[in-house]
Order: sequence, then structure tokens, then C-alpha cells
Amino acid sequence: MKAILQSRAVPYLAAFGTVFFWASAFPAARYILQYYSPESIMLFRFTVAAVVLLGYCGVNKIPPPEKRDLPLFLLAGFVGLVMYSGFSVTGISLVPAGISSFVISSAPIFTLILSIVFLKEKASGLIWVGVLVSLAGLAMISSTQMEGLQLNVGILFLLVAAGCTSTFNIVQKRIVRKYTAIQSSAYSFGIAALLMWVFLPTLVREFPHAPMTANLLIVFLGLFPSAIAYFLWGFALSRAEKTIYVSSFIYLMPFFSSILAFLWLGEELPVLALLGGGIIIAGMVITNVKQRKPAPREERAE
Repeated sequence: MKAILQSRAVPYLAAFGTVFFWASAFPAARYILQYYSPESIMLFRFTVAAVVLLGYCGVNKIPPPEKRDLPLFLLAGFVGLVMYSGFSVTGISLVPAGISSFVISSAPIFTLILSIVFLKEKASGLIWVGVLVSLAGLAMISSTQMEGLQLNVGILFLLVAAGCTSTFNIVQKRIVRKYTAIQSSAYSFGIAALLMWVFLPTLVREFPHAPMTANLLIVFLGLFPSAIAYFLWGFALSRAEKTIYVSSFIYLMPFFSSILAFLWLGEELPVLALLGGGIIIAGMVITNVKQRKPAPREERAE
């Protein structure tokens, strides 16, 4: 088991699982929004995730973070979870779906820049090429959903959301250098859920009128796209040599969302979207190719 966890493929498998779970949230949310407001969904979903993660920590006696590290967890919970959720939901309500997925999933570019500045990670030319190739595939998928180019304040909200995700990735990378993935995700969600309790009156008002299917789907969101997904994401970041190796998987989110919407909701799956998914994967492969360092030259004997 230990040998499996130390495998180089494990961070990529964890990132793949994370992005798949995140993508599954979009079709589920479309149904839930018929009965709950965005703020009620956020509170309900994040409370479920916090209870599960903190409960696991309590049962297994996993210690909380040290007081001096609480600002990092507060930053992760507030910026990476609360602000991201708020800005993304607001932006999506103002901007067509295709543009929304394009802007939000551009987060790996921001993450790459922030990792260079704050984590002092180096990015080769090959990494930049891979990022841009994936971005081209992402644009191809988004174009299949665009009914008209509407540039408005929603674009700004979505750019802020992408920036929040990138900031979360950098902060999480710092946190998992000292703490485990379960600690990182559990206490970040605990803080986020606590901050979202300002929406409790809205949730109390809407809960009696929502069907059981909507409530079960929110529990699903709290368990899989939240608790499990963020745990896997923290684990992937803790094992990845460079942040971009993991964050590039975010490009796959619109691709997975399109497939799940086709399977669950019967929505059309354009051939162009499949082609774009292939290009994204090609870009990810380029991004994750590790260039070999030239062998040091032997000193000539005089």
C-alpha cells in the first residue's frame, strides 16, 4: 500500500478524481437551483462537507492547526471557498455558459504565475506551451456553448473567481508542506462553513419547500465535489513537484461537465467539444513532460 501511495501517478490520479467530482457539481446544481438560492446551496453544501471532514478529524484525533498558521487556513477558507463560490455563482448568472466555463477554467494560468512569484517554482518553455495548448482546447469546448458574446460585469466576477481558485491553490500548497491533506481540507471547510452561516435565515426559509431529491443532491455535493474532492486536491498538491502539474487538470472540468450533462440531462455533446477535450489532454501531457537536465561535463585533467 505504501508503495502505491508513493507512485508518481498517484497525484495525477487524485487530481483527475477531483476535477471529475467538481465537474459533476454543475449538472446537479442546475436541478437544485430550482428549489434553493445560491447562498442556501453554499451554506448547506459546505456545512455537510465541514461536518464530515471535521468529524473524521475528531474520531481519529487529528490535531487542529497551530495558532500561528490559522491565518493561512482563514485565507484558504475565505478566498478559496467563500469568495470563489460567491463570485462564480454571480458571474455565471450574468454570462453565457460557454464564456463562463472558459474564464473560470483559465485558473491554471493564474496559478502558474502565482506559483512562480510566491513559491519560486520555475516554468520551462515547454510548460508554457502545454498551458497554451490546453487553453486552446478549452476555448474550442467553450465555443460550442456560446450563443452570443456578451461582455459585461459578469466577466469581471468570473476573473475574480478564477483568481480566488489560483490563490487557494498557492495557499494550499503552503499548508500541505506542514499539514496533511485531511487537515488542510477539513479546517479550511470548517472556517468557510462558519463564515457562511450568515445565510442561515434564507436556508431555513427555503428548506421546507424543497423536495427530498434536491436535499439528497446537496448532500452529494457536500460529500463528493466538496469533502472528498478537496481532500484529493490537497493530497495531489502535497505530492506534486510543481503546482502547475496538478492545476492543469482544471482545464478538463468543462469537458467532463459536457459529458455528464449529456449522460444525465440529455444535453447535446458536440463533436467539437470532444475534439477540444483531446487537445486539452495533449496540452496537459506537454505541460507534465519533465525535461532532462544535461549531464555535467567531466573536468579535463591537465
